[in-house]
Amino acid sequence: MAVDEGVAPAAKTDEGGTVHRLKPNAIGLLGVVFMAVATAAPITAMTGNVPFMVSAGNGIGAPASYLVAMVVLAIFSVGFTSMAKHITSTGAFYGFISYGLGRTAGLASGLLATFAYVVFEPALIGIFSTFATGTLKDQTGVHIPWWAFAVLMLAVNAMGTWFGVSVAEKLLVVLLATEVTILAAMAVSVAFHGGGPNGFSLDPVNPVNAFKGTSAGLGLFFAFWSWVGFESTAMYGEESRNPKKIIPKATMISVLGVGVFYVFVSWMAISGTGESKAVDVATANPLQLFFGPTEQYVGHWAVDVMQWLMITGSLACGMAFHNCAARYMYALGREGVLPSLKHTVGRTHPRHGSPHVAGLVQTIVTAVLLLAFWAAGKDPYSGTYVLLAILGTMAILIVQAVCSFAVLAYFRTHHPESRHWFRTFTAPLVGGIAMLAVVVLLVSNMSAAAGTESGSLVLKATPWLVAAVAALGIGYAQYLKRRSPERYLLLGRTVLEETKER
Repeated sequence: MAVDEGVAPAAKTDEGGTVHRLKPNAIGLLGVVFMAVATAAPITAMTGNVPFMVSAGNGIGAPASYLVAMVVLAIFSVGFTSMAKHITSTGAFYGFISYGLGRTAGLASGLLATFAYVVFEPALIGIFSTFATGTLKDQTGVHIPWWAFAVLMLAVNAMGTWFGVSVAEKLLVVLLATEVTILAAMAVSVAFHGGGPNGFSLDPVNPVNAFKGTSAGLGLFFAFWSWVGFESTAMYGEESRNPKKIIPKATMISVLGVGVFYVFVSWMAISGTGESKAVDVATANPLQLFFGPTEQYVGHWAVDVMQWLMITGSLACGMAFHNCAARYMYALGREGVLPSLKHTVGRTHPRHGSPHVAGLVQTIVTAVLLLAFWAAGKDPYSGTYVLLAILGTMAILIVQAVCSFAVLAYFRTHHPESRHWFRTFTAPLVGGIAMLAVVVLLVSNMSAAAGTESGSLVLKATPWLVAAVAALGIGYAQYLKRRSPERYLLLGRTVLEETKER
């Protein structure tokens, strides 16, 4: 581990002589891809977002929205991966932005990213509990309260982080493989049957149609929302094999692979339902947009399986976000942003090399948030999931935009041998502007996206909460700069060098 500007390593040995760092060489290319794709939660993105995009967004142009989003995110990823080839840090955005735009911007962005991943986990527990309660009652007649499933998911997530990324990877491989298989079975079956009742049509994938419909902005926002978490590849760099090559590859595979899958599956769901009636079906019974073609072209058994996989898919997504939150806490803690954090959340497990204390803290914070929303009488889906997902998405989109501009600044002053007119200038510039446009889409469509919670105090406070977290980071960084310059110099500077450690 090393830091720049001659500052001593932030992950140096403590009084006991132990280096508190994550376990090296614990995960390969496919593992990093699976961890990133799990945060996107393909089955949740498809069954949860596409019907809403079709009914209230850009209609049958929903697949085209995914096509547009894929192109934008691929352009963003060009700059993001260019920086990942030079900087390997569990702090990901925190480290990238600190190197590119300075420590103050880095700390503000690190806190925002941590905040986003922290609230994503309880959001996913909300939708997981809803799916589990509903599916169990529909298929067995047994009613189990949602909070029982919430406790179960909290325990599974906590154990996954405690025992290290390789354990979480193995579980996520199984969960992801099954959910992708059932969605692909529906899509391929529709394609083999001639594209549904109206046959094949290119209208759903015509990019022009992404900007049409009841609310094109809402549809485009939900398309981008479906990718949230793909950038988490960078935070597994310190635990991966040959991170300078693996992380850039994993990021592009995640963006393009997920994008092609989203476009194809949503296109076939609309075609299988019938373009002429897809909007009506999605409005009257959202899940029928997927259940209908699945039952008709695959079989009723596949609908039952899909319901269970919606549960496991949201579990996989929540577990991945738990890992992300724990690693960001660890990244902030090991640098002693607060002195007390260095020997708490900044520690790793002596045997598993995992951020076990940070994972435990994340579990407690998630439980408190769930209790607060339960006490406020919020529904686990329409309240907890929707409100916290919007809150976290706003924070992470802002960080992504700032990261693009950090790439621009970084390559203007570093690594002249790597500078390139497209990779390190045009792509991050276009990506940053595009990500800011997505933030505008979110703000302007926030009430519509919240549905029944459009009047919620949490929703109204969302922009202010995000601004407050950023302001806290800026203010505290300036405080350290004046009162504790030696700690200020460490902010976002802990990186893994390509040396004997690998």
